[in-house]
Amino acid sequence: MERVFGLLSWTLSRVLWLSGLSERGAARQPRIMDEKALEVYDLIRTIRDPEKPNTLEELEVVTESCVEVQEINEEDYLVIIRFTPTVPHCSLATLIGLCLRVKLQRCLPFKHKLEIYISEGTHSTEEDINKQINDKERVAAAMENPNLREIVEQCVLEPD
Repeated sequence: MERVFGLLSWTLSRVLWLSGLSERGAARQPRIMDEKALEVYDLIRTIRDPEKPNTLEELEVVTESCVEVQEINEEDYLVIIRFTPTVPHCSLATLIGLCLRVKLQRCLPFKHKLEIYISEGTHSTEEDINKQINDKERVAAAMENPNLREIVEQCVLEPD
């Protein structure tokens, strides 16, 4: 019942936002960036936590407000994600960042540059983790590890 209520609430907020009836939707400009940010959020909210059966949205690791999209030029966008680990010493924060990166690289339908960060002050080693998850070589090396790749694949698998 709680899950149904959450989905109903989420759907209603989307309808209000898209119709421009919610204060937050009406105040945020430009609208195209908001639509792209919502598109990004819809992709990442269903990623599963590596240890728990919950999604990142259910655990409030990601929220709508953690996604920012900026226009670089007419065809390219900068997507910035700031996620919040469940605890300040979360050992899987790097893996969560990797899952976010993999899902967005695979699924975003527009050209983009991607920056993923841990929300400031929410993890004991956020600086080191931010460097890791934004380093292309480290990400590529991580995805060459079959065990790690399998975990990432399970986390980013679309729910039925």
